[in-house]
Amino acid sequence: MKFGANTLIWSGEYDSRVQRLLPAIKENGFDGIEFPLFRLEGFDAAAVRKDTEAAGLECTVASALTGGLSLISDDADTRAKARQQLKDKLNAATEAGAKVFCGPMYSPVGYLPGRRRTADEWKQAVEGFHSMGETLTANGMVLAIEPLNRFETYFLNTAADAARLCDQIDHPNIGILFDTFHANIEEKDIAAGIRTVGRHLRHVHTCENDRGIPGSGHVEWSGVFQALRDLRYDGWLTIESFGFNIGDISAAAAIWRDIEKTPESIAFEGVKFLKENVRRD
Repeated sequence: MKFGANTLIWSGEYDSRVQRLLPAIKENGFDGIEFPLFRLEGFDAAAVRKDTEAAGLECTVASALTGGLSLISDDADTRAKARQQLKDKLNAATEAGAKVFCGPMYSPVGYLPGRRRTADEWKQAVEGFHSMGETLTANGMVLAIEPLNRFETYFLNTAADAARLCDQIDHPNIGILFDTFHANIEEKDIAAGIRTVGRHLRHVHTCENDRGIPGSGHVEWSGVFQALRDLRYDGWLTIESFGFNIGDISAAAAIWRDIEKTPESIAFEGVKFLKENVRRD
């Protein structure tokens, strides 16, 4: 497996602080980093690639739809713009050197219309993601769709629904990002959720129940690691948390306090825990 740290632990964008941290991220046992890509403006893909390669790190990219765009909108123009935004971000992620592009890219995070999803919305999601296939294949990229908890989306919450969505999209470059933070809320059994995702599993966010140091809370980690072994998963285990004071991103993730003593402790102590558990039989 490969071990990654999402740079949202420190900053909402690729900036000088993240750049300075790259050597320490490598020295503390990470194989790569995950960059947020919310806005194309200001995302210097060439710099990301140059700096990560110089540090001996690989990268993945996490993203979401912005600007009110949605793949499941009832407005055809909005859906078309959402598809184009995703294609543009996929191309930027490829330029940065990423092979995994992940996130909840079906509707805006936090959009809760006060009702359940509709059959039309489900159909639009299947069609919208399938339309990404040509770009994904051309770029050699995997798109990993992320279910979120019920407080962040109404559209896709559970492993079972995510697996059903991927079954219907039916594209080899499209799978699922399984996030233990969201699963801790939505799944009866996190390990069973991983097994439900099964062959669609493409990326894993290893997050504690409070977004703190993995292993410090009540996520059922022994079951998580056993399920990953059972599936013979050998992809990324990425720690995702959110900076203690990074404006709208902290607000969107409902981070109202310092979760641990330092952001570094979430990453550097967390990766030790992950590696110790991966090595266990």
